[in-house]
Amino acid sequence: MNTMLRKSVLGIAGLAFAGGLAAGPLNHDTTAPAAAVDARPVAAAVQADKPAVETGKLVPHGVQGEQSRIDLDDEQTANVKAIIAATKKAGMDERAAVVSIGTALQESKLENLGHLGDRNDHDSQGLFQQRPSSGWGSVEQITDPEYATMAFLKGLKQVDGWQDMPLTEAAQTVQVSAYPDHYAQWEQQAADLVAQHWNS
Repeated sequence: MNTMLRKSVLGIAGLAFAGGLAAGPLNHDTTAPAAAVDARPVAAAVQADKPAVETGKLVPHGVQGEQSRIDLDDEQTANVKAIIAATKKAGMDERAAVVSIGTALQESKLENLGHLGDRNDHDSQGLFQQRPSSGWGSVEQITDPEYATMAFLKGLKQVDGWQDMPLTEAAQTVQVSAYPDHYAQWEQQAADLVAQHWNS
């Protein structure tokens, strides 16, 4: 067996369901159709000396509604890793990372957005579209992925029973979005990303 095979094993990250609800953040262009969802399971490479993520912990109640999926570029993948690192730093588990990544997928498509001019939702910026005027922090802070994630997680910790809520309910309690049900569509991709990157 070659070295590459010895060092990695494939883990099944879950199934993505066909569909794609075309919805994005309030200040993000949603004219493009949602990417088609690949119904094949996503395989995550995990180092042999690191345990695989328990996929049952990622989506304990199953996904709600049709799921959307987008392809990520290097910057978006780096933001996923930053969210996971901040979640670990906050002493929270994989489910908190799923909620965080699902929220950022809805709010910014995992892009660290600055001010979008006329397309901006008030003064919302960053991965989580947090607002300086609402007390989330300065523009410099909320456009820092670690700070923004820690701020989101601080809010999540204050939600009694968030661990037992569907992702969309937990996210909405923190974010107070005008479109609270839109978070649900990203739960499977968020879980797949956590399964792929939690131990990488």
